[in-house]
Amino acid sequence: MGQFFTAFGLDWKLLLIQGLNFGVLLIALTYLLYKPILRIIDERREKIADGVRTAQMAAQKLEEAKAQGDGMIADAARQAEGLVGTARARASELSAEALKETEAKARALLKEAQARAEEDKRRAMKESEREIVRAALLAAEKILGEKRA
Repeated sequence: MGQFFTAFGLDWKLLLIQGLNFGVLLIALTYLLYKPILRIIDERREKIADGVRTAQMAAQKLEEAKAQGDGMIADAARQAEGLVGTARARASELSAEALKETEAKARALLKEAQARAEEDKRRAMKESEREIVRAALLAAEKILGEKRA
């Protein structure tokens, strides 16, 4: 085997030392460069995976918040419609009550006016009767006064 190395012009001692140097360099680079770089890559991969999970969770929470907001808006719209309906019904009731009260007051005023008119008519009739009686008495006195004279 020594002839084989010398045939190619190689020194087996030098080749052995170069192999040992290569092995030491390989071990040194593995521990000092390759493994730290792999660790950094793994850490970055983990951070990216965490970021993706966080983004997915945020997107999911956003969807949930949108759904919840839409539900709240729908509830508020239903409540508003109910309140508007209630307000309209109450306004209609109040309007009907006010109309009834106004009609009742108008009827009461009409009755009062009719009663006053009747009272004024009776007074006028009594006054007329008194005037007629006075006129008749005056006429009778005049007639009797003329007959006596």
